[in-house]
Amino acid sequence: MTIRDDHALAADLATEAGERLLRIRERMGFGDSAALRAEGDRASHVFLMESLGRLRPSDNILSEEATREERLDPRRLTAHRVWIVDPLDGTREFAERRAGPGSGSLRNQDGAEGSATISTAEGRSDWAVHVALWEGGRLAAGAVALPAQGRTLTTADPPKPPAFDGGRFRIAVSRTRPPEFVRKLAFLVGADLVPIGSAGAKIAAVLTGEVEAYVHAGGQYEWDSAAPVAVAQAAGVHASRIDGSALTYNQADPSLPDILVSLPELATSLLAGIRDLHR
Repeated sequence: MTIRDDHALAADLATEAGERLLRIRERMGFGDSAALRAEGDRASHVFLMESLGRLRPSDNILSEEATREERLDPRRLTAHRVWIVDPLDGTREFAERRAGPGSGSLRNQDGAEGSATISTAEGRSDWAVHVALWEGGRLAAGAVALPAQGRTLTTADPPKPPAFDGGRFRIAVSRTRPPEFVRKLAFLVGADLVPIGSAGAKIAAVLTGEVEAYVHAGGQYEWDSAAPVAVAQAAGVHASRIDGSALTYNQADPSLPDILVSLPELATSLLAGIRDLHR
């Protein structure tokens, strides 16, 4: 592994963790999904913790798979540098077989239907590995590996999202629990809803042009969005809370209740629509 700087380190670690997860899934198969999820979470967490401990020994780490005591360690709150990682974002999708053609759809209030392409391989591809660096009050570097899609999005070389050309657009939502207000928002602003698995995969879909926005208000944690938001911000994409306020990281309480990520041309209309629905 060649380490040049924090951007490269995030990309290298996320990519390697993702490759290890693919090998675990190939070895274990889908016969026992609970065991596959547990082993994926465990192995990826151990790899990232050991690697960061060796390569950045002075830095703190906030990981989804850390113990409660580790998450509450007060040294993290006074640290200048904290790595925020999700070793396996989308554990459900990682352990889920997908044998049919790769697409998903969800009907809106007006009956329109959106779709997004997912790998046609046996396993789902809408899961990710997140590695982000928070430094001095801001996200300084990050990478989102999409192992089953064969790509890693990184602040070292941010993607260039396509410009919005007008008309109807697509909003990524949870494939298992899309918030009802997002259905109403889609109807209000003239958008189609597209169900995608993990938070990282949804934000990545905005960056790669599969959708134009992602809106979520069902509750998340810092590790769910830190790395993809770091890449989104580096790519010039809008990322905020749904009231327009800034997303903040390395807080005592790592919960982040909601998020909006969109092409910059759509942020104003989406925020206005959300305000109208919450009056």
